[in-house]
Amino acid sequence: MKKSIPQNASVVIIGGGIAGCSVAYHLAKYGWKDVVLLERDQLTSGTTWHAAGLIGQLGASAPVTKLRKYSLDLYKELEVKTELSTGLKQNGAISIATTKSRHQELLRQASTAKLFDVKVNVLNKDEIKKLYPIINSEDIVGGVHMPLDGQADPVGITNVLAKAARMEGVNIIEKCPVKKIIIKNKKIEGVDSQQGKIDCKYIVLASGMWSRQIASDVGVSVPLYPDEHFYIITEPIEGISKNLPTLRDFNNCLYIKEDAGKLLVGLFEPNAKAAFRNQDRIPEDFSFGEFQEDFEHFEPYLSAATKRIPSLAKVGIRKFFSGPESFTPDTNCLLGEAPEVKNFFVCCGFNSIGIVTAGGAGRITADWMSKGFVQEDLFSLDIRRFEKFHSSRKFIMERVTETLGNLYAMHWPYKQLKTSRNQKLFPYHKELKEAGACFGAVAGFERPMWYATNNKKAQYEYSFNYQNWYPAAEYETTTARKHVALFELTPFAKFDLKGDYAHQELQKICSNNIKNEPGKTTYTQMLNSNGGIESDLTVACLGKDNFRMICSSGTRTRDKHHVLSNLNKNVSFKDVTEDYACLGIMGPHSRSLMRDLAGNIFSTEQFPFATGKYIEINSVKLWAQRLSYVGELGWELYIPMNQAHNIYQTIINNAPKYKLCHAGIHAMDIMRMEKKFLHWGHDMSPEENPFEAGLSFAVSFKKKENFIGKESLLKIKDKKLQKKLIMFTLQNSEPGSPLVLHDEPIYCNDKIVGRTTSGNYSFNYKKNMVFGYVNLSSLNKDLSENNFSIEIEQKLYKANLQTKALHDPNNVMLKK
Repeated sequence: MKKSIPQNASVVIIGGGIAGCSVAYHLAKYGWKDVVLLERDQLTSGTTWHAAGLIGQLGASAPVTKLRKYSLDLYKELEVKTELSTGLKQNGAISIATTKSRHQELLRQASTAKLFDVKVNVLNKDEIKKLYPIINSEDIVGGVHMPLDGQADPVGITNVLAKAARMEGVNIIEKCPVKKIIIKNKKIEGVDSQQGKIDCKYIVLASGMWSRQIASDVGVSVPLYPDEHFYIITEPIEGISKNLPTLRDFNNCLYIKEDAGKLLVGLFEPNAKAAFRNQDRIPEDFSFGEFQEDFEHFEPYLSAATKRIPSLAKVGIRKFFSGPESFTPDTNCLLGEAPEVKNFFVCCGFNSIGIVTAGGAGRITADWMSKGFVQEDLFSLDIRRFEKFHSSRKFIMERVTETLGNLYAMHWPYKQLKTSRNQKLFPYHKELKEAGACFGAVAGFERPMWYATNNKKAQYEYSFNYQNWYPAAEYETTTARKHVALFELTPFAKFDLKGDYAHQELQKICSNNIKNEPGKTTYTQMLNSNGGIESDLTVACLGKDNFRMICSSGTRTRDKHHVLSNLNKNVSFKDVTEDYACLGIMGPHSRSLMRDLAGNIFSTEQFPFATGKYIEINSVKLWAQRLSYVGELGWELYIPMNQAHNIYQTIINNAPKYKLCHAGIHAMDIMRMEKKFLHWGHDMSPEENPFEAGLSFAVSFKKKENFIGKESLLKIKDKKLQKKLIMFTLQNSEPGSPLVLHDEPIYCNDKIVGRTTSGNYSFNYKKNMVFGYVNLSSLNKDLSENNFSIEIEQKLYKANLQTKALHDPNNVMLKK
């Protein structure tokens, strides 16, 4: 009997794969009533049905590892609750390394896993051979074993989630394609399906490879696109153990799992094939479709698999499979509210790891919808990390040919993607390149990461140890501290707010007291209602009731969405990010250089720290403000984009007199750590409040406005902190030895008490610097009485508590 469609619902979930069913279950568990899931065909159609079903808890990042671990625990719990089988078999998994650098990566991941109680055993080649007898281990350097990993039936898990959702009251309707998402005044109003219209306040788009085009039809950007994903299933192999662990041979792009007495061999190869290349849209009827065999594409990897598992040479191929898998620009999934439409949520783009991620992703989505925010550091999965151009067909089709392979490619520190580059170029891009710039893509801009010297090639040589850009960073940071450096800052997100209510609204959105006095700047955060840090920014008063918000470069879409979602009164808002270039002139000689450029108006009396004013250079009016993320005397110059080349060239013409050098992002990151300045997304996030991050000085309880998060902060203001951001320096360490990044465990007396958030080497102070959060309840009240160490690649390094910034702790040079 055909199920009738309801006229109303609180939320409609579009898509009945594993992600959609997970969202449905979790929303119902969170107390949402009238949850409806619409599936165009049958549950699991599209991608879920043909997934390999690997269950691996250890991810390339901390957020992904957390989602995976939750998913495994959930599937085991629901299997009991529903009395259905997920096909879960915890036969373990082995990841092998055939190079030293891959082994280092695995050891780093094994260290990070300890933060989440994921059991990982480090193995040598003989131990691997013992656990996996059919392997050729001759070239193996080492590996890791996850004994609680395994495999499951994707259809089985989906059915378990669907039954659990129905048990909680969810209405799941199959054979019901959505024809149109109905939007009014930029809010969800309903959906029009093949069986009729449903009025609703929320939707969740969980439609896999169709998500991009469904969203695009209503002006929403969802950057994903399917590749052709290949695997084979062999004929039965005599004597193969049904408990054989899943094998991942990353260097050969392979995964291999036991499959009912056979072996399934799949790959994540570089130069992948984008699907449906000759079609404008993904066919609506490709529910259980397959692509034609391309054995020529697969054969080199099959050859590698045969060398790894010699017995493969003796069996035939029962099934050659090629089907669609969706990939995103950075190989992370897409979660959260789309910025274009209120209550339009997404849960898609799983990059071939949807089976093991969807359980956690469903929980996150339900939590997000229920609270209006997440109290977790999930920016790497937030759809708002992208901009509109990321979902253009040209960009995304080219990019996914790289991102599929990046699943198993080396996850190098500071790795730069190669495809879909040169989206945004500065007016002086050519000059920066001639100056030796090695570019990295930051918010679509080609931004200098470092500048090659002595005719060396401006190209990364990736490593988990000494970085080939260290000599450049040493020159740039020491020159900036002694003389003056020019930093490219244009990608900073820039929003202009004007109007009679602009100041009042900023006071509500920002935690600090925003000054409505022309020329004043205010460092502040934007918080959520729980007091978590949503954004880190500076607000400059350009004129009475006229403000400019300056936010991090990579958070433009997210911060804009946060601001616009919380503006209640009529305020003129304009995103001017690409209207103005920004150059930073930083260092002891910056004042003298600025005088040569614009006259004798830069003394502390005339131009105090944390102020700004309009100045003229070459008859060009521009905004200058005296701030410095690198902790030096300096100015940020906001220049109309059409005049930026002119001003840049004028600065360079004056460079030799003051020994000015170009400086890149790496130098800026090193210098901000020397000054103990924090970075949003690493050292602060919605997981932390200002007290924990040491930013209580940027919170004003005295202002009359009831800013977002104030009530929560007042409740915890006088309570004992549970955790705190601390700076460390490593004992007896050299550049890159060890290489500190983030998410390394922090120990005190052989017990994990926290995690690192940032790491870098100071060439000015000859120290490895580390920021990290520690749980205070596990420590002596006097932090100096604790013995700290940090684990990197399974080794412990002694760490010294650094109570003050290495550079100018009293801000003497910054404000002189």
